[in-house]
Amino acid sequence: MSIELVLQYLVSPSFVRGAGMTLLLTATSLFFGVVIGLALALIQESRTRAGQVVTFAYLWLFRGTPVLFQVIFIYNVLPSFGIKLSAFVCAVLALSLNEGAYMAEILRSGLQAVKKGQRTAALALGMTAGQMMRLVVIPQAARIVLPPIGNQMIGMLKLSALVSVIAVEELLLVANQTASADFRYFEALTAAGIYYLAMTTAFMIFQVLIETAFDPK
Repeated sequence: MSIELVLQYLVSPSFVRGAGMTLLLTATSLFFGVVIGLALALIQESRTRAGQVVTFAYLWLFRGTPVLFQVIFIYNVLPSFGIKLSAFVCAVLALSLNEGAYMAEILRSGLQAVKKGQRTAALALGMTAGQMMRLVVIPQAARIVLPPIGNQMIGMLKLSALVSVIAVEELLLVANQTASADFRYFEALTAAGIYYLAMTTAFMIFQVLIETAFDPK
């Protein structure tokens, strides 16, 4: 193993761009995943028959198939319907749709953890249903769901490596391409591993800071 080569890879522009692409994929997919998950959780809260059917079908589909299958399916099948998207957009779409299914369950459990008595009290004070959700339920649910959302954030960072199969130049693809050029797989993958560990460590620290800030104690 050449330490100098590992250090050279760590500061190389291609690895820096790959790490940046990984972070961009993670942040974008997580954001849209939370939006989708919140929408599904609120639909489930409405308890309408149509909403229950839609959310059940969505969760069944995206939790029941592998993420890699979803990435490849969206990238290869959408063009046959005349929908041509870039590899990056396909990757974000697949990761967001998959993440939304898991976020829906996390957010739903957080919303249901808020006692019904508080909802009743808010309505008795003259709040509308929307105000009750926005001012009473969601702030309390946010503290409950922060730890699992933090875990999902770290999981999304690692799942982003799967999009290398559709040629999105994230960190793992850059490492593989670099290693293929000079057959120094150990050094290239070690550099990629250091980047992944650094990013997950930063996410863990960020999660602790957010949880501390929202801690009512």
